[in-house]
Amino acid sequence: MLKLEHQTLNDRAYGALKQELISGGFSPGQTLVIRKLAETFGISTTPIREALQRLVAERLLEMQNNRSIIVPLLSAPAFAELTRIRIAVEGLAGEMATSRMTESGLADIQAALAGMQRAVEAQDATTYLSLNEAFHFAIYEHAGAPILLNMIRDLWGRVGPYPKLLMRADRYIPQSNDAHHRIVVALEQRNGPAVRASLEQDIVAAAAILSENLCTTD
Repeated sequence: MLKLEHQTLNDRAYGALKQELISGGFSPGQTLVIRKLAETFGISTTPIREALQRLVAERLLEMQNNRSIIVPLLSAPAFAELTRIRIAVEGLAGEMATSRMTESGLADIQAALAGMQRAVEAQDATTYLSLNEAFHFAIYEHAGAPILLNMIRDLWGRVGPYPKLLMRADRYIPQSNDAHHRIVVALEQRNGPAVRASLEQDIVAAAAILSENLCTTD
């Protein structure tokens, strides 16, 4: 029983750290200190260490020659590749979700969009990014495709530290919800191809600005 509880704690630490990557809780190039993370999560260092090693094995984190663990810096080619993959899989998930979307699910997505619009007007980047994540995953979860959803979570874990840079780009902020509005309209109309196209446009627009502001090791 103790071994089972220990494994559960390891899984919880892994899930929490991966969610921080997805949500932008860590910054590109940031060194992750085991003891500090253990203090933050209120657990011992062992499950944190094992969770970090698991994320390194999945290439969501990177181990340096000195054994320190960092959030990877994406090169321009790597970011471009991730963007192309995201366009394909997130567009597919959106199209699949359209016919399965419930009224309550659509209401949640509409509420997230309204909150994002208020956040833009208030210049509240933290709230905007949190709601943007909620908006997208509320759609993807309706696809009824758990393997696809896990792929998307892994992709967001790789790019998650970067979207906060978007909110520093003056030319992105005014257009930040344009594609989101089109996505909601397409969902309301049950138009799967239009949902897919608008999701693709959203990813492309954000990536175009992020690619100009990458902190890379090229």
